[in-house]
Amino acid sequence: MRDIRTPRRAVSAAFALNGMLLGTWASRIPTVMENHGLSEGRFGLLLLVMGIGALISFPISGRMADRYGAVKLTHVIGWAYLLSVVMLGLAPGPLWLSGAMLFFGMCHGSMDVTMNSWATEVEKYLGRSVMSSFHAMWSLGAGLGAASGAAASWAGLSVAEHFVLAAIVFGAVLQWFAHVPWTSETQPHNPDASAFALPRGALVLVGLMALSSGAGEGAVADWSAVFLSGELGVTEARAALGLTVFSVVMVGMRLVIDRIVTRIGPVTVARISGLTAAVGLGLVVLSGWLPVALLGFALMGVGYAAIYPLAFSRAARDPVVPPGQAIASVATLGYSALLLSPPAIGLIAEIASLRVAFALLALLAIMISVLAGVFGQGRSVPLARGATSAE
Repeated sequence: MRDIRTPRRAVSAAFALNGMLLGTWASRIPTVMENHGLSEGRFGLLLLVMGIGALISFPISGRMADRYGAVKLTHVIGWAYLLSVVMLGLAPGPLWLSGAMLFFGMCHGSMDVTMNSWATEVEKYLGRSVMSSFHAMWSLGAGLGAASGAAASWAGLSVAEHFVLAAIVFGAVLQWFAHVPWTSETQPHNPDASAFALPRGALVLVGLMALSSGAGEGAVADWSAVFLSGELGVTEARAALGLTVFSVVMVGMRLVIDRIVTRIGPVTVARISGLTAAVGLGLVVLSGWLPVALLGFALMGVGYAAIYPLAFSRAARDPVVPPGQAIASVATLGYSALLLSPPAIGLIAEIASLRVAFALLALLAIMISVLAGVFGQGRSVPLARGATSAE
């Protein structure tokens, strides 16, 4: 019988697992805050701890992936990531929760680096662009994780019961898919390499667009449920629908992004995307009714879906900076915003309100449209015709 596990499906499974665990955690944030008696400001500081953990992990995991191989490291970190979710659920108090969030952030950030490195290897082997499909699987995973939160809340499961059950189910299914014969490229350790890759030249603009998109995605992941439950007064189960709708719409968009870009071009897609995300944020900010807010989150999913794939594609075509270094520098800004924007939003919410914080994100979305012209620059890199056995 033909083994359905292939390198492409294995990478997809890794992306889905990463998204599922983040979505699972995000879906129960209101309950976690209530259980530990945390205000928006105090919880924002804990999210900052999680973001710091991810930032610490970026350079470490990048160097280790180069030395030992992205595939091997992705497997190891995947198991650690499952453990970190269980630790979040079992944390008995705020101090323990902060330690669990630091570990969770490190696992999430390092797996982001290694699974994207593995994805690049598979994409290179196939000889055609498939990165958007991998990110679609991440979005699908985040949506399923959020849906598990709604189901667990409806079933009356505690956070600990939910997180332990999710770790067992997601781990059993997806870790099986992730194990395939694949040997990653490795290279000797370079002691003179910079610890952090920052963009320069035109890549600064590309990085700012990735930052804007990452800030929006991070806000939805960690604050959509809090916004819907606090500002609109809906139940916890319904509050989880914000992230679910956002993620499902983003999955659909990322499955068709390549065809849309081919038809109307990356600049037009980016301009429309930024404006769409801004309109969605406007609906969320002004909404007093759940269906309107959910429409806003759906439009945000449409608007943000294309930006990361376009940013990575543009980085790889940069005429000055080598592709690997360029992609790493753009990813640093994008993922940093994804992880650090939630604590910043918490602080803004403490000073003003969550509506004000989301309104500021709309300004960043408009900036995407303003800077979209940079996606039309860069050299052309034709894809070679590759093998299909990695499918």
